[in-house]
Amino acid sequence: MQTIWLGGAEWLAVLRIGLGLWWLESWRHKDKKGWFERGTGIAWAADVAGKHRWGVVRSGFDKVVRPRAKAMAYLVVYAELALGLGLVLGFLTPIALVGGLVLNLLYLVLMIHDWAEQGQNAMMALISLVALFAMSWQTWSLDDVVGVFQ
Repeated sequence: MQTIWLGGAEWLAVLRIGLGLWWLESWRHKDKKGWFERGTGIAWAADVAGKHRWGVVRSGFDKVVRPRAKAMAYLVVYAELALGLGLVLGFLTPIALVGGLVLNLLYLVLMIHDWAEQGQNAMMALISLVALFAMSWQTWSLDDVVGVFQ
């Protein structure tokens, strides 16, 4: 079905690329020196997790993230870069979409009380789901050019 300017598959690719640009912006605006040298991002998350009403979030953070704070800082920052590049270029797109969905869901659970952040994470998770189930990698992607995930 042809819509204004583009067909449905192309609009799904635009949605996927826009989501990738959103992840790239999240990576770009992070204070990497703060995250990597001073641990500001993980320290902030530790403060949020420590006050969380759900015990599973507090204990999960203490068992998984806190003992590996430096590694987790690198993981979060470079995961956002990898997601952005994967979605913009359409490279390993289903993996990037699932990874982004998981990361957004983790952010949603961690920040359940901060409604200002919930809209962004909820919309990014929704776009990931739509792009995944609509197979948005079939147009304007390296996956399509190479013939992966047909």
